[in-house]
Amino acid sequence: MKASVEEISAVKRRLTVELDAEEVNRKIEDAYRVLKKQAKVRGFRPGKVPRDILEKYYGDQVAQDVTKGLVNETLPTAFEQTDTYPLTMPLVENDALKKGQNFKYAAVMEVRPKIDLKEYMGLEVEKEKAAVSDGEVDGQLEEIRKANARLKPVDEDRGARQDDCVIIDYEGFEGDQPIEGIKAENFLVKIGEGKIHPDFETGLLGLKPGDSREITVNFESDYQHPKLAGKKVVFKIRVSDIKVMELPDLNDEFIAGLGGEFKDLETVKQKIREDLAAREEKRVDRELKRSLLNKISDMVEFELPESLVEAELRYAVESVKQNLQRMGSNLQKAGLSEEKIRQDFTDSARKRVKELLILGEVARQHDLTVDEIELNDGFKELAGGMGQDPSVVRRYYEARGMVESFRDRLLEEKTLNFLVKGAKIAEVEASRLSPEPNASRE
Repeated sequence: MKASVEEISAVKRRLTVELDAEEVNRKIEDAYRVLKKQAKVRGFRPGKVPRDILEKYYGDQVAQDVTKGLVNETLPTAFEQTDTYPLTMPLVENDALKKGQNFKYAAVMEVRPKIDLKEYMGLEVEKEKAAVSDGEVDGQLEEIRKANARLKPVDEDRGARQDDCVIIDYEGFEGDQPIEGIKAENFLVKIGEGKIHPDFETGLLGLKPGDSREITVNFESDYQHPKLAGKKVVFKIRVSDIKVMELPDLNDEFIAGLGGEFKDLETVKQKIREDLAAREEKRVDRELKRSLLNKISDMVEFELPESLVEAELRYAVESVKQNLQRMGSNLQKAGLSEEKIRQDFTDSARKRVKELLILGEVARQHDLTVDEIELNDGFKELAGGMGQDPSVVRRYYEARGMVESFRDRLLEEKTLNFLVKGAKIAEVEASRLSPEPNASRE
């Protein structure tokens, strides 16, 4: 067998394989030997069909089967001989198989680009000082108060005011047509809370129980609800009741009344501060790694394999579809198309592929891998966050062929940690962080 590689581009190769006639003849004879025992041709007993008859009836099929077998048997060896490893299944082009002649085929494929990484260790990078303010702690305490608040009817005869809780029935219309799913009864809106569009909240001011009103809202194109984004919607509102929220006093007695492990206000504050600090540390760590990876990425340019970019775009499209499905919607209802999603995500997909290739090259240069112990630890951490048994989570991943992709994620994080350990990190206050030069691409 002869194998040679032609470089079509930085990320594309043509692998040509040639097999000598002797090998071809042997495979053809083997195929007809098996066929003769199995073939059923009218007028001949099994195993007694002449060769010329077999060739007449089965020649094309034998040629196809032998061709496929020769490619499947020799292609992996050709990859090893030429040190060529495809990212995706190669496109095979072959000559017609003929007895007594050499057989040649070519496999066109995308490969990982050669990445010339230089001086990426020891880079200077800023890290935000993680801090938790008293205001953040107080904000969490306020949420606990709200979760335990009581709604009291309004005693006086008046319309809805700021901070009132208004109980409404509503339905949304685009033009004269009702919008599917935009309808509710006994729906509670706290005016000023900001959980729905401010124009909607403002439209409720002054209304009394029993009042009706039409409120027009022009939703922004990036509004969080896909059925409303970019639309002019008329809401037909009817107020059934107005209540005020009575918050409990924030003291030791209130905390003790909640039950659980906390008996006084100070222990709750301490726990909240610790939880906020842990979340803040994780956020700062993510930002540090992102900043460091951006620096390394900006130092090198190389051609990206389009197959990897395409895989990222398919993942983006499927993610959007699944998110919409969970909300009871779909692309058509949300006014989206796969093409629009692909356009919106192209830049981020290309950036993601570039970063993954860089991390892969760093891991290769430093022999970074994820062994079975680290894989098991990863499943334990994953299961802990889900409140599941690690063995159950692992079996779920194994059943769906997702273990290796999970290992890749762990290797990605391990490589990022390796880069952070080798970096020169300067801790600065959030207000003094230097702006990211490529932040607009995020």
